[in-house]
Amino acid sequence: MKAAVIEAPGKVTVTTVPDPAPGPREVVVEVAACGLCGTDLHILQGEFAPTLPVVPGHEFAGVVVGLGREVTELAVGDRVAVDPSLYCNECRYCRAGRNNLCDRWQAIGVTVAGGAAEFAVAPVANCVRLPDHIEVQDAALIEPLSCAVRGYDVLNSRLGSHVLIYGSGTMGLMMLELAKRTGAAAVDVVDVNPERLATAAKLGSSRTALSADGLERPGGWDVVVDATGNAAAIQDGLDRVAKAGTFLQFGVADYATRVTIDPYRIYNQEITITGSMAVLHSYERAAELFATGVLDPQVFISHRLPLAEYPQALERFAAGQGRKIVVLP
Repeated sequence: MKAAVIEAPGKVTVTTVPDPAPGPREVVVEVAACGLCGTDLHILQGEFAPTLPVVPGHEFAGVVVGLGREVTELAVGDRVAVDPSLYCNECRYCRAGRNNLCDRWQAIGVTVAGGAAEFAVAPVANCVRLPDHIEVQDAALIEPLSCAVRGYDVLNSRLGSHVLIYGSGTMGLMMLELAKRTGAAAVDVVDVNPERLATAAKLGSSRTALSADGLERPGGWDVVVDATGNAAAIQDGLDRVAKAGTFLQFGVADYATRVTIDPYRIYNQEITITGSMAVLHSYERAAELFATGVLDPQVFISHRLPLAEYPQALERFAAGQGRKIVVLP
């Protein structure tokens, strides 16, 4: 089969690899669409170097074409979206229900072969059957949505909160959509990209600006979300949190990224700084929300490219072009 392969830091090719075979409790999925994500850039940069080479792609959906001998829950022809998370279910964190912090955490498309290929293998437990009205190519959006749902689980957002989001790429826009639905009084969005800000405005953000300096809120925001992973945005956002407010580190920063904090202010103003890592008990709920139309795929997916253009798709993504970019194997 054809697959994209990140062979070494900075090197990605589209080549032929062996077709996958399912284990007893696994299925083979013919991939209809696979989304690109910041994590793919981190893999390409070598931050998961021990796993290389690897077929990337942890955001994907498709049609079941092969079954392991012990699979009874799905049938050939079922359309599914795939939760990429792989946990040991044995370590302290798994036993405590914090599987996303698993000591042996792995993920399809990160540490094992993923969906940037014609076919991918997944545990049957990770597959969510899609309702008939959902286009399978659009369902690659469910995985990033499940990360956003996890972010709001961490926030425990209160009704009437004033929210500030840094970044209006796919993840920032998803956080915007969920903020609107969790009772925010206002949701402001900051981005250095005017085109992306226009999409945030189209989706109903309260205000948009190229810098938070352009937004008038002297007391700060109850909830500040970084969806960029950019040090300058994170540093600025930490200074915009209101008393008793919360800062959520949602964007994936480079390992070497560093910012400074003011410990006395955190103490004196009872500010919470927290993070949200990947997916935790949120994939099925994201699939349910997606089926209700919480996201408009025509807005969120800006580029649909053939698998053969995977390297070019990564270049587009790294350059900040468009919103969600998906490849179609």
